[in-house]
Amino acid sequence: MMRRSPFRYFKTSPEIIRLAVMLYVRFPLSLRNVEDLLHERGIDVSHETVRYWWHRFGPMFAAEIRRRRIEGMRSSHWRWHLDETFVKINGEMHYLWRAADHEGEVLESFVTKRRDRKAALKFLRKAMRKHGQPEVIVTDRLRSYGAALKEIGAGDRQDTGRWLNNRAENSHLPFRRRERAMLRFRRMRSLQKFAAVHSSVYNHFNQERSLYSRDIFKTNRTVALAEWRGLCAA
Repeated sequence: MMRRSPFRYFKTSPEIIRLAVMLYVRFPLSLRNVEDLLHERGIDVSHETVRYWWHRFGPMFAAEIRRRRIEGMRSSHWRWHLDETFVKINGEMHYLWRAADHEGEVLESFVTKRRDRKAALKFLRKAMRKHGQPEVIVTDRLRSYGAALKEIGAGDRQDTGRWLNNRAENSHLPFRRRERAMLRFRRMRSLQKFAAVHSSVYNHFNQERSLYSRDIFKTNRTVALAEWRGLCAA
């Protein structure tokens, strides 16, 4: 059975929609910045249209990216790095948990109001349900991790150290840049939605350019862009 195109009721071409969503999610730009960039390219849309496109198609693009990566066995079961960061929503403190593999690819993002054992356990179960169980789990010295890992029978896999978890801490930096551009979040639900989409888009375009030659980096970047332009194609 042929899959219906998700763009079938839109007058704007899928290429423009994909470009607008990529600009907004991938780079630290506001909605009005994206509107101005599209206008320079002869595309006349309002920032509210960009907002609607991001809400409608962002999760759809992220889901297809995750599906392709799982089918390609690109998720690592060797070493995971877990960390949490503070995020304010209307002046109230929340916590964004993040799991990254040894190459810096973000596996899972999860938002909670607390960072106790119950929250850590929920985060770990969600990550392991999607990606399996790793051989080593690197964390900081937050006791919630140890308590949650013992409950699921993975306490012997935990590894802690002063600089061992830099991979997870560095994975927060791209999100922090986006957070500043968006002037923070108003709802916990919108934070969870954007964090999940942003992590998938970041994984897709993250080429770790410092590890490759210029020619290989350009080839990988071209392939990633070509794959993006084919997302959700009918």
